[in-house]
Amino acid sequence: MSWPRTVLALLVAPLFADRLTAADDPKAVEFFEAKIRPVLVEKCYKCHSEKAAKADKLRGGLLLDTVAGWQKGGDTGKAIVPGKPAEGTFLKSLRHEGEIQMPPDGKLPAAVVADFEKWIKDGAVDPRTDTTTTVKAAGLDLEKGRQFWSLQSPKPQTVPTNAEQSSIDRFVRAKWDEKGLRPVPQADLRTLVRRVTFDLTGLPPTPEEVEAFVADQSPKAWEKLINRLLKSPRYGERWGRYWLDVARYAEDQAHTFGVTPKKNAYLYRDWVIQAFNDDMPYDQFVRLQVAGDLMAEPKDDLFKRLAGMGFLGLGAEYYKNTAREQAIAEELDDRVDTLTRGFLGLTVSCARCHDHKFDPIPTRDYYSIAGIYYGSNLTQSPLAKPDELKKYNDAQAKVTAAEELVNHFLGDAGKAAAKEAAALTAKYLEAAHKIRTAKARPQEFVSKDGLNRYFLDRWVKFLDPANASKAPAVFKDWFALKADAKPEEVGTAAAAVQSKLVSVDVPDIVPVKNKKSAGKTSDPLTKAMFLDATAPLFVAPADAEKMFVTADVKPKLAELRGEVEKQKKASPVAPLTAHIVSGGEQGMKVYIRGNPATKGEDAPKGFLQVLSKTDAKPAAKPFTRLDLANAIASPDNPLTARVIVNRVWAWHFGRGLVNTPSNFGSLGDRPSHPELLDHLAVEFVKNGSSLKWLHKQILLTNVYRLAAEPNADNNKTDGGNVYLWRGTRKRLDVEAWRDSLLGVSGNLDETLGGPTFDLRDANAKRRTVYAKISRHELDGLLRLFDFPDANVTADRRNVTTVPQQQLFALNSEFMIAQAKAFANRLEKLGKTDADRVTAAYHLAFNRPPEAKERELAVAFLKMPAKPSDTLTRWQQYAQALLASNEFLYVD
Repeated sequence: MSWPRTVLALLVAPLFADRLTAADDPKAVEFFEAKIRPVLVEKCYKCHSEKAAKADKLRGGLLLDTVAGWQKGGDTGKAIVPGKPAEGTFLKSLRHEGEIQMPPDGKLPAAVVADFEKWIKDGAVDPRTDTTTTVKAAGLDLEKGRQFWSLQSPKPQTVPTNAEQSSIDRFVRAKWDEKGLRPVPQADLRTLVRRVTFDLTGLPPTPEEVEAFVADQSPKAWEKLINRLLKSPRYGERWGRYWLDVARYAEDQAHTFGVTPKKNAYLYRDWVIQAFNDDMPYDQFVRLQVAGDLMAEPKDDLFKRLAGMGFLGLGAEYYKNTAREQAIAEELDDRVDTLTRGFLGLTVSCARCHDHKFDPIPTRDYYSIAGIYYGSNLTQSPLAKPDELKKYNDAQAKVTAAEELVNHFLGDAGKAAAKEAAALTAKYLEAAHKIRTAKARPQEFVSKDGLNRYFLDRWVKFLDPANASKAPAVFKDWFALKADAKPEEVGTAAAAVQSKLVSVDVPDIVPVKNKKSAGKTSDPLTKAMFLDATAPLFVAPADAEKMFVTADVKPKLAELRGEVEKQKKASPVAPLTAHIVSGGEQGMKVYIRGNPATKGEDAPKGFLQVLSKTDAKPAAKPFTRLDLANAIASPDNPLTARVIVNRVWAWHFGRGLVNTPSNFGSLGDRPSHPELLDHLAVEFVKNGSSLKWLHKQILLTNVYRLAAEPNADNNKTDGGNVYLWRGTRKRLDVEAWRDSLLGVSGNLDETLGGPTFDLRDANAKRRTVYAKISRHELDGLLRLFDFPDANVTADRRNVTTVPQQQLFALNSEFMIAQAKAFANRLEKLGKTDADRVTAAYHLAFNRPPEAKERELAVAFLKMPAKPSDTLTRWQQYAQALLASNEFLYVD
């Protein structure tokens, strides 16, 4: 029996993603080297290593300097059980759970303990040998290190001679011939227009666009389609989001107690989108993100020059009230790691605590780059020209002056009230004593003695015996009074305080313009009585207005407030501000084993030695952030062009020519098509580092247009399709999936740019690229559908298949809302159910339904509704289509 494709799609679970085992995953090794080994060396080896054993200092029989050591365990049993952090003694001891608490000199920071938990959960990957506690650094002979393939400059390649038309196809064909592979046929036109439209815009083509392409018989039809899509503003939204993964873009922090959203963070996101739409040359794209503030051009376009600095300006910030230097070190590590992985495809951060174990990167090089950022701040810079900024600042000065007059007015009212109350200090003290000792009611003193309830309540709180040690010396005798003191004793003590207090000049409580001393005093008694927030005679402006501004002067206050509003209305709108990195460049010393408290040799600011010219003369001036940007973007840099070309290739084909896009080092994959990678890198630079040029070269190839079909013979040789003999079926990422749901249902708002929105808003209809991205608490929809952790740079999306994903598709309010909207849209697109089913397939899948699919759908739609149904038959059917695998996957 042959089932229709969509029926099968609804019945079977999504395809499972290919997964690397933990031991084969270079990222797992990098994680160990960056996060685990340094802590073991610094905190554990002195008691848990072969060296400790030889010195008779081994504790608990546990060795942590070799794989065999921790696998064996210690006197109390298994220390680490890979994949099971809840088992074993090691993690429990780090958490200080139970009698064994490690390290004994104090608990490790929570973030470090979390790193160990992740390491164990992910399989406890450990690249160390069992015979030595360290691995010999592989490339600290820099000349030898420069011989590594990725550290040699790309060279023009001789294009193979075969029957293919494009140079890319010729290189790919050469590999097919070498491996004995035969490509599958090309995909049909409908599949191709759907594939390339999703690739370039992240949205499905409209039925009209599909039919226009299918009907276009001209030789240039495919190229015309590509050109149109590259000109679409949707292109920048799609491809900008790819880069935002690399930049670990987010709008807040995960490492602080108070999570304050960065309201202008969206400007960096908009800058990236515009850069892609404008086809900004990639070398300029690099420079502006690293050092736009130090560049002369573009002089007048401050948005273009500064907003890109959000690349690092929106980076990690750690809580600094404790372990300040360690927190700064973690921030520097984020900058070095994001910068070098993102642009260079090198794991320089692995050299933070020791020379890189696999690549020719000494520890000094790590600190040479970190020193460029040492002492820097994540700040904001106005995106306004000097004259515009002056107008705004001048207008704000007028607002401030008007507000100061209001404050002065209220301050005078409070000062007058405080002066009057100070003259009645003895009465207030005597009343407060009776309230505290005799439980008298405050109101009787207000009525009988004319005291003000506001000041009386403050005196009662101030005279709490618990405050005796903090009170001025004049209150010594008062606080010595016993609860049963005689009235004359109380009166004498109260009079003594008053006699001292009336000699004090009442200060201006609210600071005002041209009175810088207002609200400040060196006299502790004045401060304790009038200026502290807990002072008995302090009057806040709001309290002054509420309690002491009389009816006869309220018109004056209203007049002053009116002037404030007038100046606010006259002020220009505050200029937008870009998040940037400013200052710094102080240089650093090497931190021994990454410990800020143990400093070693100087690490002069500079670039990676292995990428620097061997015959370079000493710099005449200190190396700056602009120098760093130029070094990365230089056409002589062997990595930068290769890395971005490979990223673009991977985002198109689902895997890179180097399948570790952020690691071109020894632990990374070797290129599957090295000649093709170098050819593209060289040509990319020749063609102005234009990403749109690169897209066209890739998309115009025959290899891009191959069908996503299996071939049994090819599978035996290349089951992973490394050599590109077929197209790749790809699951939509969460942004493209959500945007497509909105688009097909007719709900999508295509407004470009602007402030972020919250995905939890039921009425949110904008593209997902504009949604709030939080490091502190990632939105549940994004987390469920494999959005990357925005705390670290990401070069690809994981693809998981879990039941909650299908439950979301079946039960979420968002899906039901799109199903209802889709059903409503379909009602207007045909006279019969069969017509509407056909329209549904064209909208959702860009193809007509098969006969059996149409028959099955019409039969379902004619079934009578059940009393328990909450959706109509059409709404149920619309939801089934939107939740199907065919909607989720692109061939």
